[in-house]
Amino acid sequence: MLLVILCVTFLPFAFASINTTCLPSEEVDVLREIGRKLGKDWDFELDPCVEWSDSINNKTYVNNVTCNTEPNNTNICHVTSISLKGQSLAGILPPEFTNLPNLLNLDLARNYLGGTIPPSWGSMQQILNITLIGNRINGSIPKELGNLRTLTTLTVEDNMMSGIIPEELGNLASIERLFLNSNSFSGRLPASFANLTTIKEFRIGGNNFSGKIPDYIEQWKSLESLRIQASGLDGPIPSSITLLESLTDLRISDLGGPAALCPPFGNASFKNLILRNCNLFGNLPDSLPSGALKVLDFSFNKFNGTIPNGFMDLRPTDYIYLTGNLLSGIVPDWMLTSGDVIDLSYNNFTSQNSNNLRCQIRDTNLFASFSTDNTSKEVSCLGNNGVTDGNKEYEGDLDSGGASHFSSFANRWGFSNTGHFLDDDQPDSYILTNRSGVLVNNSELYMNARTSAISLTYYGFCMRNGSYNVSLHFAEIVFTDDEKFSSLGRRVFDIYIQGKLVEKDFDISARAGGVGKAIVTTYTIDVTTSLEIRLYWAGKGTINIPSRGNYGPLISAISVDPNFEVPLSDDSQGNGNGVSGGVVAGIVIGAVCAIILILGLLWWRGCLRCKDPELDLHGIELNGLELNTGSFTLKQIKAATDNFDVANKIGEGGFGSVYKGVLPNGTLIAVKQLSAKSKQGNREICIDIAKGLAFLHEESRLKIVHRDIKATNVLLDKDLNAKISDFGLAKLDEEDNTHISTRVAGTYGYMAPEYAMRGYLTDKADVYSYGIVLLEIVSGAIALKAEGKLMDLVDPKLDSEYDKQEVMVVISLALMCAAISPTERPTMSSVVSMLEGRIVPEAFSAEQSFSMTKTDRDKMMKLLEIKDENQPEEMSFAYTDSSTSAADLYPVNGVSEYLQKREVF
Repeated sequence: MLLVILCVTFLPFAFASINTTCLPSEEVDVLREIGRKLGKDWDFELDPCVEWSDSINNKTYVNNVTCNTEPNNTNICHVTSISLKGQSLAGILPPEFTNLPNLLNLDLARNYLGGTIPPSWGSMQQILNITLIGNRINGSIPKELGNLRTLTTLTVEDNMMSGIIPEELGNLASIERLFLNSNSFSGRLPASFANLTTIKEFRIGGNNFSGKIPDYIEQWKSLESLRIQASGLDGPIPSSITLLESLTDLRISDLGGPAALCPPFGNASFKNLILRNCNLFGNLPDSLPSGALKVLDFSFNKFNGTIPNGFMDLRPTDYIYLTGNLLSGIVPDWMLTSGDVIDLSYNNFTSQNSNNLRCQIRDTNLFASFSTDNTSKEVSCLGNNGVTDGNKEYEGDLDSGGASHFSSFANRWGFSNTGHFLDDDQPDSYILTNRSGVLVNNSELYMNARTSAISLTYYGFCMRNGSYNVSLHFAEIVFTDDEKFSSLGRRVFDIYIQGKLVEKDFDISARAGGVGKAIVTTYTIDVTTSLEIRLYWAGKGTINIPSRGNYGPLISAISVDPNFEVPLSDDSQGNGNGVSGGVVAGIVIGAVCAIILILGLLWWRGCLRCKDPELDLHGIELNGLELNTGSFTLKQIKAATDNFDVANKIGEGGFGSVYKGVLPNGTLIAVKQLSAKSKQGNREICIDIAKGLAFLHEESRLKIVHRDIKATNVLLDKDLNAKISDFGLAKLDEEDNTHISTRVAGTYGYMAPEYAMRGYLTDKADVYSYGIVLLEIVSGAIALKAEGKLMDLVDPKLDSEYDKQEVMVVISLALMCAAISPTERPTMSSVVSMLEGRIVPEAFSAEQSFSMTKTDRDKMMKLLEIKDENQPEEMSFAYTDSSTSAADLYPVNGVSEYLQKREVF
């Protein structure tokens, strides 16, 4: 008989033909059930613990089941390890792992597993390692996992988890590695984490935590690696953390909070020291531990003064990033002659010889690093390896780039790159090739793209002053569009143009509607001499899909079109320029005539129907459209369309008529005017608000009461979908609370009686406010209710062009929502179902719902009497537990001032 001491199993299709068994039948049955739920074909014909092999095991693909024999009986073995990595298994996490009592290791990295972590996993009393990196797991971490006293590693990186971290995780007495990064966790880090004194590696980046970096980290004396990049936490960085002697890998970036001085550094032998965008100011530290330092990143802070002499000890350091600070003085010679990769771009240095300023010396990036303007120097022209798209010819950006690199081309374009990809097993590549297959007509434009690990900036030099449409061309070409783990990547970055943030947390595939689809975002920008476009990775998104080191911005092309007439004889300035990242653009000949769509949204919101003829509406911006956009006064629109002359009418849709117009410069425009008689959209605007509140009350991981639902706090996007806005008064409602007692804040006419009179707040207060909004949508008033003439509530502008049954549903629902007693109001999920016709509104009694005792009426009147006669009709009460202003989105009077500042989404 064969005695099996350690049996390793791989593929279940290559069993050795040995007629022996050692695994108990109940464990075989458990494996079958686990395989069924994972989506793994485990139909065992022989003993899974008999030795067999899988020749394709590698770093990303592993297919192992390991069994150990019992100490006193070599004829019986048990499953101790299951490693199924990189297989894109599409099932769920089985609770049945708890039925393998000897399981020590569970590695399900890089699959397509969904669902939540079973709370029963908290009973796996011998488990050492749980690795779930790169899946679709959602929900929160079960508090029961805090029972795993033997657990040394818990990894849930790059998933879709959310919620707060349970205090019970502070009971993980043996934990050494806790990786929570790249999810959507929120709340404060548990105070119980102070007990995790065995921790060696801790990662929480790419989340939505709140509060400051906790001081108790100083108690983690064994800590070797700490990564807090874009975690949501605020600074300052506790000085006790940087003094931990065992710490070799410190990565903190993108902190909120006040400005702070750089923390001190002790005798720790750092390998990676990254304090990027942490709002640090003052002088650089005089010296740093340099023995083993490979990466030093102090970029995008507010350091000033000169580079200390002690930094000369950093000459062996592989990468030094000081870009985006206020450093001055002379650049030390060693940084130009003997240093390795160094980025000094965007500083205020002075040069001993201003006639020999260069943007790149060896591997040192000096672009925009001197107080003397060196951005307008003549640059060499690269070849014509480009792509033609319509009347635009894109020249090739063929420079391979680097971690600290500046390059210029076509006499007027250049780019500066900062950063290398950490933890990447492969050599860095800054030009990526399409792996996904772009589903667009001009796919050639999207076959390559330039990427960056931190910051990528494109510059347009020597441009004619004026307004331009800047179009950025994106397509996600790294992730896949299938049900494999390689499709689960999230690429998130920020976009700045002329130093202004225009896109926060921009996700290419989310905006484009999927992987392999092109998206072009266009911005109207005023340019004086030069154009600057910067893409910045702020630590968000996944970092390990499809493999480690996949993150950061990605751009395929840029095109720039002037919004003014360019003389054909002028070939040196003003022509449309284009750049294609990975394939960079050339010159666009001539100006493109813009056709601008002015949404009927402006009219519907009352912006174009003001009674005051002097009300100026300039400054309204229409953002988020792929068409060219601009700003127009009501007078300009009327002049362009001859006051909406019927002769200029070119079409009509469900929401109103479209008119042709001509601007003074000859540009043709199309103006859509929303019809007051149009019934389309009213029911949808109702449903969207209801869905939003249902999410806040019942579907969100955090239960939220808005407290200020009213018509003016509902905005419309470019597709006229209603969006709830202004969460300045919102309150969190814990699940165990029956209500919240708080000072009253909100708007008269919309506040529920129990809240206005007693400060008694529940989600039903939002339901009441929603009922009032419904009545406004239907009628604009609550008149005639007492007379039983509900149909007379309908807005007369609708004439008779409406469905009476639908109107009765909305009115009935509105009255239910606006019931005096909160217990008589429906939940918002029920409201959604009623509006969508899935359930019929309950019968209701108007007398019951709107009855008010004399005592209640007296209390209400007494409350209302506290209003100052000079206060506006809509007002907000201050309250003590928020620093957020409680002002209205815009006041009843002064609409013009508001509209001049507000962006319309």
